[in-house]
Amino acid sequence: MPRAPIPTSNHDARSRRRLFSLLLVAGFAGGSFPAAAQTAPPAPQSAAVSPEAIKQREQELEAARTQQKSAEEAQAKLKAEIATLGQDRTKLNQQLIDTAANVRAVETKIGEAEARLRGLNGHEQEMRASLDSRRADIVEVLAALQRAGRRTPPALLVRPEDALQSLRTAMLLGAVVPELRGRAEKLAGELGALISLRRNIAAERDQLASDRDRVRSDQTRLAALVDERQRQQSAREKDLDAENARAIALSRQVGDLQGLIAKMEQDLKSAAKAAAAASQASATANGKPNLAALKDRSRQAPAIAFASAKGLLSLPVNGTKIRDFGGSDGAGGVQRGISLAARPGSQVTTPCDGWVVYAGPFRSYGQLLILNAGGGYHVLIAGMERISVNIGQFVLTGEPVATMGSTSQVASILATNASQPVLYVEFRKDGTPIDPGPWWAANEGEKVRG
Repeated sequence: MPRAPIPTSNHDARSRRRLFSLLLVAGFAGGSFPAAAQTAPPAPQSAAVSPEAIKQREQELEAARTQQKSAEEAQAKLKAEIATLGQDRTKLNQQLIDTAANVRAVETKIGEAEARLRGLNGHEQEMRASLDSRRADIVEVLAALQRAGRRTPPALLVRPEDALQSLRTAMLLGAVVPELRGRAEKLAGELGALISLRRNIAAERDQLASDRDRVRSDQTRLAALVDERQRQQSAREKDLDAENARAIALSRQVGDLQGLIAKMEQDLKSAAKAAAAASQASATANGKPNLAALKDRSRQAPAIAFASAKGLLSLPVNGTKIRDFGGSDGAGGVQRGISLAARPGSQVTTPCDGWVVYAGPFRSYGQLLILNAGGGYHVLIAGMERISVNIGQFVLTGEPVATMGSTSQVASILATNASQPVLYVEFRKDGTPIDPGPWWAANEGEKVRG
């Protein structure tokens, strides 16, 4: 027999009608309901541009002009500040290292936020799929609420938060019949969880956008600092361009890395001077690490002997180790260093003090940077898109020296993983590749700071 109408007050009937409308249009299940529960189609839009739209466009154009003017003023202020810093090499070095550290720290935050967002988005999809799979049950609840209201409710455009509030209000007022209460409570719980999840996602996205703005600002500053550093380097080395061209020519005459190092330090004036300075520094270096010496930003020799820096060095880039020393190199050989999968555009910094004895393209390594760290040690870093230091230059621990591209530049990696950039790092002692593992710091607190 058909169910007799449920006696209600006018207030309860209005609550049910509003509840039904809210649930219909909240969109939490991502699907559609029967024709009786559909909202009215939107009214056709006028083809003519309204005065309000024209005014909005004018406001957007004015905002863009204001933003551009602010950016130009900020750039001019930054150039003036960098020019002042450039007069003091110690302060310039300090700013270079600090800004590079800030960039890498924010890069880490961005990576972590993106990972959290992927998890949250996946959870949201699962919740939506769960609700959608029970659409028939939801329609039945809605239909019962509609019958309780005695007439079809008006169509409204509201938020899921409103739908949840109305559902809770209906249950508190006894507007949901007892046999539907359990199902309505479960639906309210799931809808509340979905709303909370959406808020978390929105908060993560806001923080991610803020971090991206911050890293762009820091990258702009870092680029200006690097340009000033290299301008000073070029001023000191009048024949720098000729030296770089000669280095590239020499690199084409050798077939392996050891031959390249020997060729550079023997035949290239600036690289030979760097090698001589490294040899002199190693002869006078104290075997015990003096971490306080790292605070001297004007130093022209390593603050710590490379051999005594085990367990203290930071990886040159933020990333995930995908190949370790002694494993397969992906091309049928043995890995002589480590490979780190990084984010596109990541900042590359020096893990130690050292002299640049090569900076440029080399065979299958793409862009290659070789540092003479003294004591017979060399650090090789490859796979970057752009190198920002010159041969013969002394660089400090943590100083920015290169940036990653958007894909791998190393041939052996490119063949197997072209979707992201990969940095290759190799340590050598007296020409022989060695395991860099003992040199890396186990945690953040143990890393040396330039």
